Amino acid sequence: MPLVLASSSPRRRELLARLGLVADRIAAPDIDETPLRGEAPRDYVLRIACAKARAVERAPYEVILAGDTTIAVGRRILGKPEDEADLRRMLALLSGRRHRCLSAVAVIDAAGTLRHRLSDTIVAFRPLGAAEIDAYVASGEGEGKAGGYAIQGRAEAFVRFINGSHSGIVGLPLTETRALLRAAGLPLA
Repeated sequence: MPLVLASSSPRRRELLARLGLVADRIAAPDIDETPLRGEAPRDYVLRIACAKARAVERAPYEVILAGDTTIAVGRRILGKPEDEADLRRMLALLSGRRHRCLSAVAVIDAAGTLRHRLSDTIVAFRPLGAAEIDAYVASGEGEGKAGGYAIQGRAEAFVRFINGSHSGIVGLPLTETRALLRAAGLPLA
């Protein structure tokens, strides 16, 4: 069964390789990722992952894998920063506090059945000084990342503790992904 990864993220490709899989095809979906008014972060991330999976054209024999990751502070959704000022605002908000990294996975199997799972990880940042925030913003690492940071890079030094899935924070929770792909009939050990 050919596997289609509905993402252009190199991080998701790298994480998929940890399961011993390489996508047969990459198809980046083009969807509106704007949260709905009053939408809870959990509902949002699941909706977006499922929408990404559905947005990719699928041959009858293909399996589609899509994911979405967002950062939540209470009911506030922190998507990708719009600019450097937005990135600074996000990092200041995360400084010295706990937040949730919600990572949803959606799989459409060869028969067209959609299944999804959610990884919910608690992340605690240590307090960040203005100079640290400025240096991180200048590095460019937080651009295009949910919540404005990349746990697999310099931002790992900001983390006091994680309770949950490290791979989910990076962008594809491997336990949930493996279970969904096995249910879809992909041969995984």
